[in-house]
Amino acid sequence: MDTVQHIFKGTFIHSTTRCDCEVIENHILGVDHAGKILFFEDARKQSKLAQKWGFDESSIQELGKNEFFMPGMIDTHIHAPQYSFIGTGMERPLLEWLEHTTFPIEDTFSDVDIARNMYSAVVKRTLRNGTTTACYFATIHTDASIVLADAASQYGQRAFIGKVCMDRNDTYQKYSETTEESIRETKRFVDVLKKKKYDRVKAIITPRFAISCSERLLNELGKFAEEQNLHIQSHISESPAEIKEVLRLFPDYKNYTEVYDRNKLLTNKTVMAHGCYLTNEELHVFRERGAAISHCPNSNISLCSGHLDVRNALNHRVKVGFGTDVAGGYSVSLLDAIRKAIETSKILFMERSKWDNNKTENEVKGSMTPKGINRDAQNDKMEKNNVLSYKEAFRLATLGGSEALSIDHIIGNFEVGKEFDALLINPDAKDSPFEVFSHIPKEEMLQKFLILGDDRNIKAVYVAGRCTVPFSSNT
Repeated sequence: MDTVQHIFKGTFIHSTTRCDCEVIENHILGVDHAGKILFFEDARKQSKLAQKWGFDESSIQELGKNEFFMPGMIDTHIHAPQYSFIGTGMERPLLEWLEHTTFPIEDTFSDVDIARNMYSAVVKRTLRNGTTTACYFATIHTDASIVLADAASQYGQRAFIGKVCMDRNDTYQKYSETTEESIRETKRFVDVLKKKKYDRVKAIITPRFAISCSERLLNELGKFAEEQNLHIQSHISESPAEIKEVLRLFPDYKNYTEVYDRNKLLTNKTVMAHGCYLTNEELHVFRERGAAISHCPNSNISLCSGHLDVRNALNHRVKVGFGTDVAGGYSVSLLDAIRKAIETSKILFMERSKWDNNKTENEVKGSMTPKGINRDAQNDKMEKNNVLSYKEAFRLATLGGSEALSIDHIIGNFEVGKEFDALLINPDAKDSPFEVFSHIPKEEMLQKFLILGDDRNIKAVYVAGRCTVPFSSNT
């Protein structure tokens, strides 16, 4: 019997529906040749497992003292062509940035050779940084978008690829399509990807955002996604200027969310980036439809767009994942998204606390000093978890991302039957950005990696049981 491809023994850290961060030490995990987790048991059952599954105990790969496995990270929003200018042009707000930087460069991807070079680079870079699943925006060019799908498949990344749809571009008219062309080419793109029969790369319907799409295009894309049962991605409520323009272009709709919802683009397979200014009423619609938000804190800050109140979204039981939003965000690493998401929640906490403290100082006279009251109020709020914890952020980057993309039945943690998407983390790696001076609990080891680590600590990357990083000579 030869059913087991990999057997790993050591520490595993993941999230579950009941626990944001579960540390499981001295366990043994088996992966079959289809990339699925066969068993996950206490290592004391090693001999019985070897007998049951027919593997030689000498084939077990034991992790180092401080090493651990965690689930692969999931980028729910990234623009692959924008990797070419990452880290530049960030002095402008969103709409100006699109006009002067983004659209002119994306337009060059009509050249398939440019696309091929750039897309290979971004897939490899994101994989090295631990992104096992990526939800990509490509460009309006169908053939170049197919090249991106080929690159993701070649290097073994799980991916959703979106040929961008936009039949309206008042600021850079050269970069646009007709409505008929956009619909026709979207259908061709989906058809080509289906015929290629990639293992883990799928098409996703991608209206860029409401400003760049006519009502007819949105409606046709919504109907097509429904007919084909496809995933959908777009942007929503990223900046005040964007919202104002959407309401001007769609005067018969009461809010931004309704523009997508009435055109069948808000489903349980939809992920919308940003959502900084969604009202509670709109969040209720997201919850009802099962739609998700991709939280992109780096981009929100870098383009001065706004802040998403993740706690409020989660309180409304809306699905949330993280996005790097390259190149609005200047890092391809979801570790950066984790850190900035935590920082954003602290900024919002401090802003609320400042308002509450000012109110308290005006209301309270005499019995307690304002300073004492403020400190007690702050401690109480922190204890109620208004600030995003590193454990919650860990969950959103892994299991939360799989939930946002409605693939949590396939990946997201180490449950038996799911595919083995995982990162082998080595805190003691050569040139590691942090040191481990003494024995510390694995939870603290995880926290150090999330807050201080980088790709140097990622010893190996697995997607569906395939070791994609380090890259083999075949890729």
